[in-house]
Amino acid sequence: MDASPIIKIKPLGFPWETLDPFIFCVHHRDEFPIGNDAMGPAVSLAGRNIGQDFSGRDKWNMYHGQTMPGFPYHPHRGFETVTAVKAGVVDHTDSLGAAGRFSAGDVQWMTAGKGVLHSEMFPLLHTDKPNPMELFQIWLNLPKRSKFVQPHFKMLWKEHIPVLKEIDSNGRTIEVNVIAGDLKAIHALAPTPDSWAADSNNHVSILTIKLDAQAIWTLPKTEAGVNRMLYFYKGGSMKVASADVAAYRAVQLKSEFDVTLAAGDEACYLLLLQGKPMNEPVVQHGPFVMNTEAEIREAFAEYQKTQFGGWPWPNHEQAHARERGRFALHADGREENM
Repeated sequence: MDASPIIKIKPLGFPWETLDPFIFCVHHRDEFPIGNDAMGPAVSLAGRNIGQDFSGRDKWNMYHGQTMPGFPYHPHRGFETVTAVKAGVVDHTDSLGAAGRFSAGDVQWMTAGKGVLHSEMFPLLHTDKPNPMELFQIWLNLPKRSKFVQPHFKMLWKEHIPVLKEIDSNGRTIEVNVIAGDLKAIHALAPTPDSWAADSNNHVSILTIKLDAQAIWTLPKTEAGVNRMLYFYKGGSMKVASADVAAYRAVQLKSEFDVTLAAGDEACYLLLLQGKPMNEPVVQHGPFVMNTEAEIREAFAEYQKTQFGGWPWPNHEQAHARERGRFALHADGREENM
């Protein structure tokens, strides 16, 4: 029996490779400039492919935005999005009339279910200094039985997300944000009710991990047969078990092994995605993720006919007032203000 916990190591692409039950993961990191009165970039947009700007010019992108960076309204069906913000601000609006603003440390967990339109814009609030942005967007599949549940979103505010902090034997610090799942004695906040992650038997875990330079920490094992991928997205180099791993690599791990992580001479930043596979057919076409080609065709037909309820907001690139703080307005009228 091979005693190594590593299945494979490979460079990160765009988007990042994922394993069932995850279907997509992307890491956005933008050095946005100062903002203008419309909360867009206070610099020329000449030379950018506006509406489809993923060029990375000047270390930032407009993405699908016309005047403000971000993703104007677009549909989803059949899966969930988990948006974990490390820096910057995200403004959410959707076809249910729900809305929100969340920022560094916050996580939005949205179940698209039977279909929803939403926008995710990145308002540049500061007019006197740059507006750096960093976030992960993770797509977690919904099982066949839950493809047509009601759309729903939940906020995991940074003040409530549990954090594991440990000091190793050499006095170096390890900090782990537990977005989903269990880690040692820590239990994450509950996800959305129809999520694959809502059943603890599925061993879904989403962790962001920071190791100080030369810190050593052991990632605990879980049940055999769980898919586990570790993304090393920032830092110099590190050891995963006995393997030397350079930054910007993905490491697929065997779930039944404890795994020692040892940072090199720089702090190391990692994302862990794990979960029991659904082992169901996956048919994806753009923003729709279903089990059959027929269901994809039905999704397009329904979207063209109904627009999943239509867009109740005045702008495709809907953003909230500059002075508005972090909040969530839910479809049932319930409001959270942070």
